[in-house]
Amino acid sequence: MGPGSPTGLGRPAEPGRPAELGSPTGPIGPAEPGSPAEPGSTFSAPCATSWHDARALARRLGRAAPLAAHRLPLERALGHVLAEAVVALTDLPSFDTSAMDGWAVAGPGPWAVRMGEGLLAGRGEGEPLLDGQAVRIATGARIPAEATAVIRSEHARFDEVKSLLHATRAVVPGQDIRPRGQECRSGDQLLPVGTVVTPPVLGLAAAAGYDALVAVPLPRVDVFVLGDELLTAGLPQGGRIRDALGPMLGPWLHSLGAEVSAPQRLGDDAEALRRALTTSHADLVLTTGGTAAGPVDHVHPVLAEIGAELLVDGVSVRPGHPMLLARLADGGPYVVGLPGNPLAAVAGLMTLAEPLLRGIAGRPAQDSYHPPVREEVRGHPLDTRLIPVVHRADSVMPLHYSGPAMLRGIAAADGLAVVPPGGVRSGAEVEILDLPWTSAEPWTEGCFT
Repeated sequence: MGPGSPTGLGRPAEPGRPAELGSPTGPIGPAEPGSPAEPGSTFSAPCATSWHDARALARRLGRAAPLAAHRLPLERALGHVLAEAVVALTDLPSFDTSAMDGWAVAGPGPWAVRMGEGLLAGRGEGEPLLDGQAVRIATGARIPAEATAVIRSEHARFDEVKSLLHATRAVVPGQDIRPRGQECRSGDQLLPVGTVVTPPVLGLAAAAGYDALVAVPLPRVDVFVLGDELLTAGLPQGGRIRDALGPMLGPWLHSLGAEVSAPQRLGDDAEALRRALTTSHADLVLTTGGTAAGPVDHVHPVLAEIGAELLVDGVSVRPGHPMLLARLADGGPYVVGLPGNPLAAVAGLMTLAEPLLRGIAGRPAQDSYHPPVREEVRGHPLDTRLIPVVHRADSVMPLHYSGPAMLRGIAAADGLAVVPPGGVRSGAEVEILDLPWTSAEPWTEGCFT
C-alpha cells in the first residue's frame, strides 16, 4: 500500500454469493469446475475455479489487505476513498443569508428604504433594521439583525418619490432567507468512511471548512505486456498484430480507482518478466498473455521460480479461462495473469482485478442486479460466460462480436452479462457487471446488435 499510517477504516459487510448465473455462446472446449487454492498452498495447478468462487476470493483478498491512510489536499483527493468521516466544522450556512437579490425588510410594509449601496455578499453584518425599514440585499449577503423576510426584486415596487417599498404579493415571515444551520450544524457527519471522493464531495468538504481529507491511497498497479508478436504503431504486418491491451488497460484501471504506471513491454523474455515481477513495488501486477502452456508462455514457470503463491489457476469462464491470481512471496504484490486475447483479458480484469482493487482501495463491492435479457443466449455446457450487453429500457440486449479476440462488442457495451452454463432464455433474468464508465453514455444500437 501507499504511505500512511493504518486506520480503522470500516469495510462493507461481505455480500452473499450471487445466484449461479453466467455464459454466452461459442464453440469452446469444456473445463472442469473446481474451487480456489487455499492461500498458503504450494505452486501447483488446481482444477479451474468456478467464476463466482474466483471473483469472491479476489474480493475477500482485497478486503483483507491492510488499509493505510494519508492526508491529501482537496485538489489531490479526487477518486480516493475516505478513511475518516467528513464532519461539519461549521454550521452551513454559518449565518443567515439571503437566497435572492431583492430587499431585506423588517415587520409589515410599506417599508421606508434605507438608502446606500445595500448589503453585498462577503461584507459585514450591517446595521440592524428597525421595524418598517427595508434595505437592498444581494444573494448570499448576511441578513441584518431584526430582518423578517427578503422580498425578491421582481416582487417589489420602489416609490422613489416617497422612498417607500411596496410588495406586489403577500410577504411570509422568513421567506427567501437561508437560516443558519439549514444544511447542517457543526459536528454533523456529512460523509461516512468509505465514501468515494467525487467532485461534489470536494465541494461539500470545502464548504464545510476542509482544506484536506484523510483518504486511502490509490492502489498502485504495474502492467507488463508480454508477446514478441505485438506492434505499438501502424498496421498489422508480417504476422505481427497491434497491441490492444497496452492502450486499454491503463485507462480501465484508472477508472477503477487505481494509480497505474506506464505499460512495460517485455516481449517473450522470461528473465525480463522475472526481473519486472521481483522489482515491482505495486499492490497489483497485471500481465497480458503467456498464461497458457505454450513454448513461450513464461508466466507459470517464472511465478514458480520466484516462489509465488498460486491462488487461482484457471477459471471456468469463457472467454478468459486461462486467467490466474497469485501472490508474490514476502508480502509482495498480487499478480493477475490475463489471457492475451483482448475480450478474454477483459473477462480476467472484471473477474479478478476489479474486485481485488475495490477491496484494496476501500471501495464497496459492485452492486449485483438482474434485469431480463431480450434475446435467448446460448451457453457453454459447463462454464460461465461473460457477454457484452447494452441496456435498453428495463432489459439488456446481448451484443454480437463477442469472441475472445474481439473488442467490437465490448466497445459498444455498458455491461457484461454473467450467463450460466446452458445459457438463458429470452426474458430470463441475468446478472450484470457494470462497466465503470458507462452510467452517462448515450449508447445506440448501431451495428453491434
